[in-house]
Order: sequence, then structure tokens, then C-alpha cells
Amino acid sequence: MDNPGYVALSRQLTLSRQMEMIANNLANMNTTAYRGEQILFEEFLAGRGDGREPVSFVRDPAQLRDLSNGPMTRTDAPLDLAIEGAGYFVIDTAQGPRYTRDGHFKLDAQGQVTTVSGDPVLAGGGPVLIPVDAQNIQVARDGTISTEQGTLGRLDIVTFDNEQLLKRVKGNAYEAGEAIAAAAEGSQVVQGMLEASNVQGVGEMTRLIETMRGYQSAKRFAEQEHERQRRAIRALVQTN
Repeated sequence: MDNPGYVALSRQLTLSRQMEMIANNLANMNTTAYRGEQILFEEFLAGRGDGREPVSFVRDPAQLRDLSNGPMTRTDAPLDLAIEGAGYFVIDTAQGPRYTRDGHFKLDAQGQVTTVSGDPVLAGGGPVLIPVDAQNIQVARDGTISTEQGTLGRLDIVTFDNEQLLKRVKGNAYEAGEAIAAAAEGSQVVQGMLEASNVQGVGEMTRLIETMRGYQSAKRFAEQEHERQRRAIRALVQTN
């Protein structure tokens, strides 16, 4: 395979990964607080320094996450919480602290506020315990949780110096990786609401169609280039 074939193959590989990512975005359109992702493309020049004209390839060195907030959906459930502005809830897992904007919480058998998967939600660095006989759970805009029996704690909400460094590990939970966490400022908690996915279905479908057309175009080019080489080889053989 010569340079044109390699160029077409590099485009097919990157476009196939983009189709997978778009398909994942579409599959999570109804996932609470899901943030869409896309691939960052860049040009890669090969063959420089050997006296020949460099060949331009395409590669995908990174993934980018859409950090815009999704729309709010009202549920009126006392432990459904959404964050207005930047920030993540902190949850405690067996693998260490994780971060999420999915505020669909519940009470476990011990009265702890947890995620749907059972991981405790942290307030002041520890779990939040709701008294068994509490009748009215209130969450203030600053994240303070209280009942008619008094204040129970303030939810830990953090932001990061570079959210793109967060790594998705499970569902809508992230690990910090190399990102540095700090207490969120200016963010507010809204009780009885959930943040919906920020994926725009029509836009993603349009991107998927465009990507599929690009992939098919690269495939046709590779097939035509392969046929051109076959004809050239056949002609050389017949000549000799």
C-alpha cells in the first residue's frame, strides 16, 4: 500500500472512532447529566527530513467533552438534586472519591444519602445520615441538608482547574486524574430537579450522517486506488 492508501486508511480509522463516539452520545441522550463527547482531529505530517515531500495524515489525539449544562427537569423528589453552574457532587467509592453531576440520590437501609448504585454522597468529607423518623428533607441552594430535626451537613461540591482531564469511570461518575479539585464558588443546588443530558439529538444525527458519508468516501477512494494499482501491475506484467 502506497501513500494514498495509507492516507485513506488513517481517515477511515479516525472516522470509525468518531462514529462510535457519536453512537455513544445518542445512546445516552436520556442519561441524567450526561455530557456529550467528540474527537479532536489534527494533521500529522510524515516523511519530513528524508528529502521527500511530507505526507499529510489525520489522527485523533484526544477526546473533548461538551461542558455545557443540560436542561433541568422537574421531579419534585426531595433527593433529586441538580447543580446550577459549574461543579460536581462528591461520592465515596471503594476506588476512592468520584465526581458526578447526576443528582438522582436515594436513602439506603442505614439512612445514608447515596447514588443509585449505593455509593455515599459526601458532605463535609463524610456521608449524610438522615434520621429514620425525619419527615421533611430540605436542601438549600448552598447544598445544606436539613430536616425538621436540624441541619445535617452541607454537600461537597467541587470544580476543577481543567475538566477535560476528568476520566469517566462508571456511568456518570468521573475520577479526577490529573485535574485539581477546589470548592465550587457561585454554584447553586436545586432540589426536586435533575439535569438532563446536554446531547442534542438532531445535531448528533447530522454529525453521524456526515461522518458516515466521509467514511464511505474514504473507502471508495481506497478501493479505487487499489484497483488503479492492480491495473498498473497488470499492464507492467503484460508489457514484460
